[in-house]
Amino acid sequence: MQKFWTYLIASSTVVGSILCINAAAKAEALSVPATNSEQQVNNSQEQAVSQVTSVSQLSDVQPNDWAFQALQSLVERYGCVAGYPNATFRGNRALSRYEFAAGLNACLDRVNELIATATSDLVSKQDLATIQKLQKDFSGELVTLRGRVDTVEAKTAELEANQFSTTTKLQGQVVAVVSDVLTNKQVDGADISGKNTTLASRARVELVSSFTGKDTLFTRIQANNISSPSINTNEGNLFFAGTTGNTNAFIDALWYAFPLGKNTQVKLIANAGAADDVTSTVNLFDGDGAFGAVSTFGTRNPIYGQLGDKGIAVNHQFGDKIGLSLGYLSSTANNPTSGNGLFDGNYGALAQLTVKPSDRISLGLTYINSYNQPLLTGSNNATSNIVTSSENFSNNSYGVQASLGISKKFVLGGWAGYTNSQVLTGTKGEFDTWNYAVTLGFPDLGKKGNLAGVIVGMEPKVTSSSATGAGVAKDPNTSYHIEGFYQYKLSDNITITPAVIWLTAPNHDDSNGNLVIGALRTTFSF
Repeated sequence: MQKFWTYLIASSTVVGSILCINAAAKAEALSVPATNSEQQVNNSQEQAVSQVTSVSQLSDVQPNDWAFQALQSLVERYGCVAGYPNATFRGNRALSRYEFAAGLNACLDRVNELIATATSDLVSKQDLATIQKLQKDFSGELVTLRGRVDTVEAKTAELEANQFSTTTKLQGQVVAVVSDVLTNKQVDGADISGKNTTLASRARVELVSSFTGKDTLFTRIQANNISSPSINTNEGNLFFAGTTGNTNAFIDALWYAFPLGKNTQVKLIANAGAADDVTSTVNLFDGDGAFGAVSTFGTRNPIYGQLGDKGIAVNHQFGDKIGLSLGYLSSTANNPTSGNGLFDGNYGALAQLTVKPSDRISLGLTYINSYNQPLLTGSNNATSNIVTSSENFSNNSYGVQASLGISKKFVLGGWAGYTNSQVLTGTKGEFDTWNYAVTLGFPDLGKKGNLAGVIVGMEPKVTSSSATGAGVAKDPNTSYHIEGFYQYKLSDNITITPAVIWLTAPNHDDSNGNLVIGALRTTFSF
């Protein structure tokens, strides 16, 4: 009979898998630095073991392996070797002294069990002597191991007793912004002063709940007192700007999503829904105002702004590369008066086909039909004039968005959008609006987690109009939107982003002087 020492030493290169009892499994998880909780979870899952009764159950152990006899004895004689759930042993895995101590502890418990059940004839005196020597040699590691197990059990009990909820995760975000117009110019006869620096913030607390593990209930409470610079045109708007003061915290976004079959997800949106809740906007810079671009134009194709905020979205995946998104959102869904409600008031209906042939390439083809839902950024003719006229109107919009990862450090993207608007009341007419942009993204520039970006394009411009009776005229010239930002990651929870927006011929009018808007955004995530 070979000695127990021989068997244990022969299998020492793979003893990290001898974690057949709970204490040993916990010890393995503790060998990971406590500061990296996610890695601890991953390692603990990886080290989940399955007890075997015969070495033949381990698919990667062959009779001609040099440690086969040692493994056979530990499995079949002592029963203190376990394999992975996929019936492998992974004998070439690296071994630490703590892992060796964990494996030794497992075999010690098994030997004590054999002695206690009067089957000590299976263990020779020489084996016992060897075990006692090993126990003495590794006494320090065993004491440390047991101490760490006791500590993690105590911390686990404390977390379970004080956790926020068994079904809900609490997270939050604060965006603080300093902004100003950096030039003194006139826009449509109004003097735009660059000496009115503002400091404002948007604060969000989010509750993410799941009741089945596959569904999501999302609730967001928000307060926002950020305003876009007043420049007498709807170009250059800041995406994170709001309409309420910080003292007026309210329930903002509220939706519930659940699967409908293997490849289909349904989302019911009760409030503050947006395009990114319905589909992918196919833009690296779309960070919902907290990350990426700072302007509304630079965040996503402006045609997405026609959607309402309450309704339903359905997403279906045709395999891994093609997805179809359908959405219907109304901004008057909660208003019971005549001419409002979910189907009789303002709405935006979206259909988008998203194609992703590889991890680096994405393409979105979008159609939106809307009623009394204007564009949110662009010239006054393209956005607010039709609303001011109080006439009813409908839009049919078509968009294409693309993103191409040239390399891991360079992403080329952009979009184009066309909207045909029909004035339905009063002096009827129609007008056409175009917009486009090219984006250059530089992920991890200077440091992992950073993002630099450049956006060059034309904000929505009315290129033809027969709706002058509704206050919508053809824009006389072309304005260009040029935006640059550098998002710097100070830590896992703090990013700071200086940004500059240059508008040539604001409001698509050459008689207006060029404007430069500066912003410094700091985002705190928790």
